[in-house]
Amino acid sequence: MVGSHDVRDGLRMPSLPLDELQVTLKDPVTGRLRTIPALHQSRVAARHFIVYAPPPGSCAPALLEEFLERVDFILKDLKFLLALPHDLFWCQVIYDESLQKCLDSFLSCAPRRFDRHIPFPPAVQQVHDKLHRHVFLTFLRMSTHKESKDHHITPSLFGEILYDNFLFDIPKLLDICVLFGKGNSSLLQKMIGNIFQQQPSYYQDLDDSVPTLLQVFSSIMEVCGLQPKDCKEPLRLEEQKLTTPLDMPEQELQDAVIYLCDTSSTIWAFLEIFPLASDTLQKHNFLSSLCSFYEVCCSELESAIIKRKFQDKSIQLDLWRRLSHSRKKLLEISHIIISNTCLQPILEHRVENIQPFVEEFLQILTNLLPERRFLCDYDELFPVADDIHLLQQVSPSLDETRTSYLLHGVQSAWAEAQRPRPRCVPPAQTTPDRSKEGACEDRKQNSYYPEEPECAGATAAPFLSGVELDSLVSQVKDLLPELGEGFILRCLEEYGHNPEIVINHLLEGNLSPHLQELDHSMPRQEKVNPCPLSPRGQMFLRMTNLMFSIEMLWTLQGSGKEEDKSVIIAQKERYASYNMVSEEHTVDADYDDEYDDTYDGNQVGANDADSDDELISRRPFTIPRVLMSREKDDREDEFDEEEAEEKTVMPDHFVQDPAVLRERAEARRASYLAKRGIRHDNSTAVAGTTRGQGQSRETVQERRKKESNKGTRANHNRRAMADRKRNKGMIPS
Repeated sequence: MVGSHDVRDGLRMPSLPLDELQVTLKDPVTGRLRTIPALHQSRVAARHFIVYAPPPGSCAPALLEEFLERVDFILKDLKFLLALPHDLFWCQVIYDESLQKCLDSFLSCAPRRFDRHIPFPPAVQQVHDKLHRHVFLTFLRMSTHKESKDHHITPSLFGEILYDNFLFDIPKLLDICVLFGKGNSSLLQKMIGNIFQQQPSYYQDLDDSVPTLLQVFSSIMEVCGLQPKDCKEPLRLEEQKLTTPLDMPEQELQDAVIYLCDTSSTIWAFLEIFPLASDTLQKHNFLSSLCSFYEVCCSELESAIIKRKFQDKSIQLDLWRRLSHSRKKLLEISHIIISNTCLQPILEHRVENIQPFVEEFLQILTNLLPERRFLCDYDELFPVADDIHLLQQVSPSLDETRTSYLLHGVQSAWAEAQRPRPRCVPPAQTTPDRSKEGACEDRKQNSYYPEEPECAGATAAPFLSGVELDSLVSQVKDLLPELGEGFILRCLEEYGHNPEIVINHLLEGNLSPHLQELDHSMPRQEKVNPCPLSPRGQMFLRMTNLMFSIEMLWTLQGSGKEEDKSVIIAQKERYASYNMVSEEHTVDADYDDEYDDTYDGNQVGANDADSDDELISRRPFTIPRVLMSREKDDREDEFDEEEAEEKTVMPDHFVQDPAVLRERAEARRASYLAKRGIRHDNSTAVAGTTRGQGQSRETVQERRKKESNKGTRANHNRRAMADRKRNKGMIPS
């Protein structure tokens, strides 16, 4: 009772825990002394804690005064609570329901860092920051079972007190992490770690809460009219016409993005403070569901925000920031799960047998390969090659085939995304540095992935073709159509050809000073060469420069030894063969270039700056040097024999007998095939007798042999020859 006096004349043993402590009180009515447990409802102070209300939507003086008065009342009550002794504090915490309602209201309604609200005046903000600190101190004291040697609670009973009185639960822990995580990482880690250590039942509660977390992502997709890729359930008839993020009401689109931002930030903050929860989440295939949601829903929301016409540009900018923030947090959640379930047990030597963890890591990445958009974004923030390199150092027996397959899958994902892959990546950390609290949150929020490494100079920028540049320019121009393509190109060059970073800088108006001075409607300038050269002219220019460089090198090394010059002479003779003399080559009569027609359809060289004479005249066919080895020698021998035979025959007839010509051609062909060791087909046996009379055994054998070997001659090998050309680089893929 309030006003009662404790009798503590050596009756209490300081070493006893609070749950075993007895206190003697004087009854205010009878005046008699009685002994009761230290944790008793009668010792609760008669004080009513009022609930917290969210900040007002405007800076009206009356609303601010009412809000400030409420905050001041709560602040005084919490100061009173924190000033109580250890036993009275726990009596108030356990038995005062108004205190729990006050704390719960603050966790639910207090503004998050990413919320959109009216900034407080300095005086109001200062008072609210004090309240924020006192609420955190209250939860911190509630999670401590031992304040000193004289003030402590039995650990097992402490866990029961927390669990049975609902002082903490999983939703409260999630809100505590997202509200107080910044700047209080070490304290929160000890606080939440102690709660789970003293009461393991919270692990089961977390396991039961994971389906609810997954249902949040499903609800967002349902509101946006989307379905996961692996969903095979057909739509109902009344649900056939679903709204999409592009045509759904603007308010519903804002609610979906805000809901996604709040959920992703909360889960990330909890995992950042308590990474041991990753194992529990992964039991429900949380990572797979998260990646599927990222691949389907985030892309649709981003496209809707870019393409929709908003009357208020600030709303569009706010939604873009929230979605970028959400995507970044989803990627960091995935990294925390992968790191703590697979990599950390190996790198910190927690287990002796690392093979199951290596296998799980490879299996997770293999399952992520179909999610191309997610894979590119994840690899940009957390390079997969670094993790694989770490595993190769720890486990030399790592399967090279699987790792090569994974790296090739990541590379192909970048190729399909048509985005420049960052070349400068930060070195991988063997253990995460959690001492720097809020390192990810303190990064600059004006870029898509704020901590992108800076490459050294323009030489480190990836080479982009014209089609890729047009694609990047169109991404920016779709959102900001009033900008000129020339100005967009300058911005892309400034920010590493990343359209997301360019869009953020343009919307926020924080471009580099030299970009702000440019004309935003500047058109794209085509670089026209005043003296266009044909491909042969360009090749001649390159060969001339190369020969000049070789001669200069030879001159500078004139004082060297003779054997040193032999390499230069050999290189000079090698490149001298690349002259501009076109040799005429006779084509074999049996050669059929039908497979070359596939090459003719690609319009190779259609865009070359050739002169009119070169386009009109047909250039002579020249066999590449790499193909003029064995085939050239064989054909020259054959043509020499044919010319010798033709010279022996006197053209004494104006028109020779066709039968004689056929016999000569057949003889030449048989001789040529015999020289190569190829047996000539028995055309008579292949033809056989009249249909219906049966065929001889020799005919059947020859027909079977012809069917199996027909790919070695005629036009049946044109696909193989086309593949051969493509492999040697003569046909663009």
